[in-house]
Amino acid sequence: MSQWIHTDQAPNFPLPFSQALRAGDFVYVSGQVGVDPETRQVVGSTIETQTLQSLRNIEIILAAAGLTLDHVVKVNAYLSRLEDFPGYNKVYESVMKRPFPARTSVQSGIGDYLVEIDVVAYVHTVRGETKG
Repeated sequence: MSQWIHTDQAPNFPLPFSQALRAGDFVYVSGQVGVDPETRQVVGSTIETQTLQSLRNIEIILAAAGLTLDHVVKVNAYLSRLEDFPGYNKVYESVMKRPFPARTSVQSGIGDYLVEIDVVAYVHTVRGETKG
């Protein structure tokens, strides 16, 4: 059985998906884009600004599940433009701690958004240490 995770502190869209679901010891966070949680407007016009906001939105959702970015074991990132990869990587590396999660990054047509990021977090492990 899965548990629905939702917070009004993160962006809410009138689309048929959950912000996150917990299934056993894993939390699956749906793709987050670089939008302000209150206005649902895109924040900034650079990959750096939108990547930071996407990760902050993920952080808010994980907090609703009692977790942090340090629980993330897998990241999938979808970039509109391949040339934005260095800027995305720079922000990603400044926010995520070592050892970094496993990651896949691809170019994808995601409309007006420069990046969309989804993650999988594991409840019992913080990267680099085991909680049991």
